[in-house]
Amino acid sequence: MSTDDLRAIELLNRVRYGRVATSMRAMPFVAPARHIVADDRVVLRMHRGMGYHQACSGSVVAYGADNFHSGESDLWAVQFTGTANMVRPTEDQLELFGPGPHRVDGEPFEPVYMRLTPQFATVHILEYGPELSASESGNTRRHDSHAA
Repeated sequence: MSTDDLRAIELLNRVRYGRVATSMRAMPFVAPARHIVADDRVVLRMHRGMGYHQACSGSVVAYGADNFHSGESDLWAVQFTGTANMVRPTEDQLELFGPGPHRVDGEPFEPVYMRLTPQFATVHILEYGPELSASESGNTRRHDSHAA
């Protein structure tokens, strides 16, 4: 694994949820997912009722997560791109996922799991100076600095 891949994995381990993106019937979509990292692969848990897992399984997907709502002064976003395949998680992996929601969009939650084997990872770091805390409250426009 490259240094960027390792950094992306380390950052991903700091948050629990992200978004998976691919296309279904030639239309792009983005869906929420819970993730864990196991053996340098990203394992996703989604709600079966949305049907998105059918479009993802066997396809190339992008999975992204960030800390944009964390309140931290330095923000980051990671994205993994690779092939997703349906899997049956191990007991240890299920324990890492923890409990799922009771309902999703009004339906009882029914989990489905996919393993994403990343072909590459992207890391973006948005670094702000001390003025962030003064401007965080409202409408001040900030300029983002991206570093990979």
